[in-house]
Amino acid sequence: MKFPIEAKSATRDAVGALVIGVREGRRLQAADLPREAKAHLADAMAGARFEGRRDQSLSLFRVPDLAAEWVLLVGLGSDQEQGARSLRRAAARSAKALDDAGIKTATTLLAAAACGDLDPYWRARHLVEATEDALYRYDATKSKKDKPRALGQLALNLPQAREHASAKRGVAHAAAIAAGVALAKELGNLPGNVCTPRYLATQALALGKRHPKVKVTVLEERELAKLGMGAFLSVSLGSRQPPKLIVLEWRGGKKSEAPCAFVGKGLTFDAGGISLKPPTAMDEMKFDMCGGAAVLGLFETVARLGLKQNLVGVVPASENLPDGQANKPGDIVTSMSGQTIEILNTDAEGRLILCDALTWVQRTKCPKLIVDCATLTGACAIALGPHPHGLFTTDGALSAALVAAGETAGDRAWPLPLWDDYQDQLKSNFADVANVGPREGGAITAACFLARFVKDVPWAHLDIAGTAWRSGADKGSTGRPVPLLTQFLLDRDA
Repeated sequence: MKFPIEAKSATRDAVGALVIGVREGRRLQAADLPREAKAHLADAMAGARFEGRRDQSLSLFRVPDLAAEWVLLVGLGSDQEQGARSLRRAAARSAKALDDAGIKTATTLLAAAACGDLDPYWRARHLVEATEDALYRYDATKSKKDKPRALGQLALNLPQAREHASAKRGVAHAAAIAAGVALAKELGNLPGNVCTPRYLATQALALGKRHPKVKVTVLEERELAKLGMGAFLSVSLGSRQPPKLIVLEWRGGKKSEAPCAFVGKGLTFDAGGISLKPPTAMDEMKFDMCGGAAVLGLFETVARLGLKQNLVGVVPASENLPDGQANKPGDIVTSMSGQTIEILNTDAEGRLILCDALTWVQRTKCPKLIVDCATLTGACAIALGPHPHGLFTTDGALSAALVAAGETAGDRAWPLPLWDDYQDQLKSNFADVANVGPREGGAITAACFLARFVKDVPWAHLDIAGTAWRSGADKGSTGRPVPLLTQFLLDRDA
């Protein structure tokens, strides 16, 4: 989709449709509207009881003195609600309305609207990201494909030419992030019989072909066994799908520079193993690979941005199914680190594949920092709901950087404790560590388990179990935390 920046008068020059933001109290966010047009809009808003409240919209045809055939008014909310979230909601609502109406080209005045302290870069970036996110459609496994998007161009009207360079940069960054989010969504939305560990590996290799600077390596089961990844391999014992360790590398920095590492859980379907999950909503366990999908999405974005950093992404991919060979409660496995693990619950499998991936990336890539993202615990979803990711780290600087990136990008994370007090809950009489503790503090003990496998490197764990997908009528992958991770890297690139 095209997002040109225009300085010409959107009210006088012909456009297919015109989007105008309205602040609560019917204050139009458009300075150059002709007097007759303003009077007509005021009458129409009063007649429709349109106040400019958040999520309100009003469609009008052939407004006097405006060139556009169709005008869409969208509410921006009150003065207290102004900022990125208000802009994103208005942009998403207007994008859906334009597309549903079959509009092919439109101009929006939202990028010029006063939105708190947002500069042109952020107004353009939030607007484009929200538009692309709102217009995403999944139809890969439908026999009847959805109609192609009607909306092919949305011009961002910015009367001040001095703002254009900054806005163009915002559009470029947004387009790259939107592409990464869309890839993560598409992979997450595919069913488990399609998106297997093998399929996930082929998609990583396809990413490498699209972007030759991304090096992709796939380690097979035999290689994982030679490396001693007993924890990772134990999870796939009940599956007919062989596990894969997918490795992506981006070399945009100096050769001598240690990379930032991103590890994503790639459980392409999780039935719980012998500790079988209840059937209600088990179909949603196809989303258990959204951490891995986010890592692939991040590299799609990074390649489009051409960041001048060295990065490595690691996705341990597997299925977790019940079978005669599958892990049993009470089994003991030996991780790549040499630590033995008593498996008290086979449904706590994500940490088993992640712990070996964390060990591998430390030993082979010597990263300067590690961030893992995983749909790890229902406990985190219960604690925080669907809004922020759970963030666990003992590194204050890394925590602050991730929280700040999430706030800036509109993809928030919330810190939770990672105290040694919780480690006692993982004691085992028969192994070095148990894979689960009591129900209390389940998200924290899961993070504490992973912490045992990270040595002498800044590390953060993002539990995205509540944020990686939506349930209900809008069921589907969100593509998070691609925006947060991208902003984290952009902040480091500044």
